Amino acid sequence: MATGSFEEILPPILNSTSEPPSLFNGTTRLYTSYICPYAQRVWITRNYKGLQEKIKLVPIDLQNRPAWYKEKVYPTNKVPSLEHNNEIRGESLDLIKYVDSNFEGPSLYPEDPDKRKFAEELLSYSDTFNTAVTTSFKGDAGTEIGAPFDYLETALSKFDDGPFFLGQFSLVDIAYAPFVERYQAFLLQVKEYDILQGRPKLAAWIQEMNKIEAYRQTKRDSWTQEVLEIYKKRFMVPHLTTILKIMSVI
Repeated sequence: MATGSFEEILPPILNSTSEPPSLFNGTTRLYTSYICPYAQRVWITRNYKGLQEKIKLVPIDLQNRPAWYKEKVYPTNKVPSLEHNNEIRGESLDLIKYVDSNFEGPSLYPEDPDKRKFAEELLSYSDTFNTAVTTSFKGDAGTEIGAPFDYLETALSKFDDGPFFLGQFSLVDIAYAPFVERYQAFLLQVKEYDILQGRPKLAAWIQEMNKIEAYRQTKRDSWTQEVLEIYKKRFMVPHLTTILKIMSVI
């Protein structure tokens, strides 16, 4: 159970026509989205600690959100959020730490002070990493696709007692995996850029991540394809518009 070996039937996605669950009745709920990388972080943490029966999933349709979610659950109207002890908490990095600290199951944060320090550095860098990669999607001048992945390659060389960022599997791996998964697929399909080329540590890390059942349970090919279509619309349409304008002038 500790590694997330639990066969779970995923609940249906709730939209604007769906009734809310019985809120604040003592049930612990993770409000999530099956395609959101931020929410996936908390979902992986929950699974790895074997909390599938203690933290119930409540998937939200991000394109057609139920009004009650913003009005009665989480005013920011974002996922993930966690309903626990009759309180609502948000922000994915805060939530993975909260779940790790406040629920049973294997610890995902190291005791070693050097590893704890490096963990905080990597968790703090995660937003910078995501911004750097998505900026490169847009093809803005001066952006370098490879630089943020080179950073990860170097980080994965820090400790030699395992293939993960801190040697052993931790919250740091959980923080990065959902994003790297999506970026790898998008860059290969759209930019024909292989993030694994010349980065053996990153390649080994992805291979080891895919062996972790708690992570695999949060992945579906159909969800990845849905995310790719969203990325294409978000990052490619402006450039297509520019091309069409240039062609109209010519």
